[in-house]
Amino acid sequence: MAIDEIKAIVQNKKARHEYFIEETYEAGIELSGTEVKSIRQGRVNFKDSYAAIDNGEVFIVGMHISPYEQGNIFNKDPERNRKLLLHRYEINKLTGLIQQKGLTLVPLKLYFNRGKVKVELGVARGKKIYDKRADIAARDAQRDIDRKMKEHY
Repeated sequence: MAIDEIKAIVQNKKARHEYFIEETYEAGIELSGTEVKSIRQGRVNFKDSYAAIDNGEVFIVGMHISPYEQGNIFNKDPERNRKLLLHRYEINKLTGLIQQKGLTLVPLKLYFNRGKVKVELGVARGKKIYDKRADIAARDAQRDIDRKMKEHY
């Protein structure tokens, strides 16, 4: 495995369906050793998680990392809030963005980058029901076009 290789662990597909993603940021995440081992096994779920800014620090809330089975006293609470590692100017920019009406921070992807666990964080605006229907209709139309093109050639 190359050192510069990026290995995706888990993606939040629901987030792209529920929100318009306006900007993305890469953030490190503060983890214990047993949590990293559990993540390497793919035992992580952040379907209903979000990020919140508290006292000038960004935390991911609601991400579940299953306890490492070979771990013992070093296992942490699977649902605990985990600190995200961002530069001060990025935190200040995110604070300004989420104070605008309708914007929130949503984790999009969890991956390894050069051996470190990273989180792709999206600044998102909620979709209305008709936006979701339009996305589904466009995806179905594209699928039909691709199917017809495959049959034609």
